[in-house]
Amino acid sequence: MIQEKIDYIIVQLSDYFKKVGISKAAVGLSGGVDSALTAKLGVMALGKENVTALILPNDGVNKPQNVQDAIDWAKELGIESHVISINPFIDAYEELPWKSSSLAKMNIQARVRMTLLYHYANTHNAIVLGTGNKTELMLGYFTKHGDGATDILPIGDLYKTSVWEMSEFLGLPEVIVHKTASAELMRDQSDEEEIGMEYARIDEILQRFEKGEQPANDDEQKLYDRIKANEHKNEGPPIISDL
Repeated sequence: MIQEKIDYIIVQLSDYFKKVGISKAAVGLSGGVDSALTAKLGVMALGKENVTALILPNDGVNKPQNVQDAIDWAKELGIESHVISINPFIDAYEELPWKSSSLAKMNIQARVRMTLLYHYANTHNAIVLGTGNKTELMLGYFTKHGDGATDILPIGDLYKTSVWEMSEFLGLPEVIVHKTASAELMRDQSDEEEIGMEYARIDEILQRFEKGEQPANDDEQKLYDRIKANEHKNEGPPIISDL
């Protein structure tokens, strides 16, 4: 079953690149499982010579081990990679005539990274591979116009638990697969702590929501409310129609 999913993703990825007439891909590699799996699938579909990883740490926020894991994985995949600190870019925002809120400071990291990815892609005629999974997309657990801005989502139909299963099946490094999931937009952040629930439970609930079931308790209601509040992230901007 997992192999069938892998084969399907690879065929779809390959077909998409042929359709748009582009052979190169760029991916942001964080040292986490989502981006590691995305890069692996990209290599399987396009060849290692056609995939480039940008490793974009915020020094002081991102753990050095995560950066090293990303570097090591790029080497193991045999793909070109560039390590670029985003600190000079985000520091420039402190020169604005207003004080950044904590939310703005977190989100600007994701938006700077996506700007760099698209700068690379535009320069090298490449497609940006998004690293979002289905759990994040359903919850709206991503930065709008940040990691949510991409050209194609190879793992966008895989729940987080399925991402782990596929990564183990493909033999991704255990240090990456079993790492605590974190967006790393602030120090020592954990996805499950921030959401307030383990991914296994989250995915179970989301699958029932997909079948049309309604929240059955307070925890499920919180997830449902999060989905509704973040629906705008998965939609285009509203257009004010003419009279």
